[in-house]
Amino acid sequence: MCKSHRVSAPPELPPLVSAALSLSGRRGFVSSTRNETGRLLATLAASKNGLLGELGTGCGVGSAWLRSGAGEGTNIVTAESDPQLAQAVGELFAADERIEVVSADWTALIERGPFALLFVDAREAKLSARDVIADVVEPGGFVVLDDFTPSAVWPPMYEGRVDTLRQEWLMDQRFTTVEVMVAPDAAVLLATRR
Repeated sequence: MCKSHRVSAPPELPPLVSAALSLSGRRGFVSSTRNETGRLLATLAASKNGLLGELGTGCGVGSAWLRSGAGEGTNIVTAESDPQLAQAVGELFAADERIEVVSADWTALIERGPFALLFVDAREAKLSARDVIADVVEPGGFVVLDDFTPSAVWPPMYEGRVDTLRQEWLMDQRFTTVEVMVAPDAAVLLATRR
């Protein structure tokens, strides 16, 4: 008899993702990349070659998901502003030469582009860097922004107000952007650079 789970994907996690989640637990992080978002990142990474980036490493969960889907010829660079955390994540990924952890603010990655996929996980980058991001993502490249609450109305709303961040991304003519629900309480913005 098949046992059902309340998820839309197998419950098993890639080993590197499990290791990053374990580091996250030891460090007391409560807001790591959700598994639903991670599976989307892995799927998108599988479709790209070249350089993948993450702005805001945290404990490396997002980068681990990117690596779980990335094919040969794909490298990942991620930036973390907390030096101790960057060192811990660097040690976590030390055996994989295709992942580079930079101990710096997310802006240090900007000159590393162009990116085939850029996961924007740093709050500051989400709020203020759309123009910069547009310049460093290659045509046809993906930008993924997570941690949105689904909105079924236009303009998009959050806590009784217009969500201007989401609205600006959805209306930016440099991208084709869609809001994707990854769980009943979570959505991401997936933008493709035109």
